[in-house]
Amino acid sequence: MSTVFALKNRVLLLNGSNWEPLAVISVPRAINLLLAGKAVVIEQSGQFLQTIREQFPVPSVIALRTYINVPRRQAHWSRKGVLVRDNYTCIYCGVQPGSLAKGKPLSKHDFTVDHIFPKSRGGKDTWTNTACACYNCNHRKGDKLPNELNMKLKWEPKTPRTSYLVIAIGTGPDAWKRYIEIHKD
Repeated sequence: MSTVFALKNRVLLLNGSNWEPLAVISVPRAINLLLAGKAVVIEQSGQFLQTIREQFPVPSVIALRTYINVPRRQAHWSRKGVLVRDNYTCIYCGVQPGSLAKGKPLSKHDFTVDHIFPKSRGGKDTWTNTACACYNCNHRKGDKLPNELNMKLKWEPKTPRTSYLVIAIGTGPDAWKRYIEIHKD
């Protein structure tokens, strides 16, 4: 693995003591925090940065040594964020990527964002009004309310606690997911 490639990786930064996710930062920033004694390594990436004299393991997750008070950030809604929050699981039938539909395995591209209270009836693009749905369920529901078709929600859509990181986590290493609280129930 080249040093240049390792430098382009990202690192999940956790708050001290409670390990709440704070940000996704660059490898150089993470190494600066570690060398300054302001953070500790929680998870390694398995990659290394080689200098003339030393070899540094590239972290995947680090935590600050002390807790910092961070005001709650406003959740910014996005279609990608909804799909990641729901783990590409249909809110109506529960199918996920890899499940078979009409004899073919579903992929992430087969999922859409459904407005529970339809946009045609004044529904908004909000975390609590949108959820991941498979094409079949979304097509069946159309511009109706779920109860009008006897469709039950498998969970209540909620605003994610760490919304500003949802997209970054969704595209980050699997090791990050254990530090993120995205609850459907």
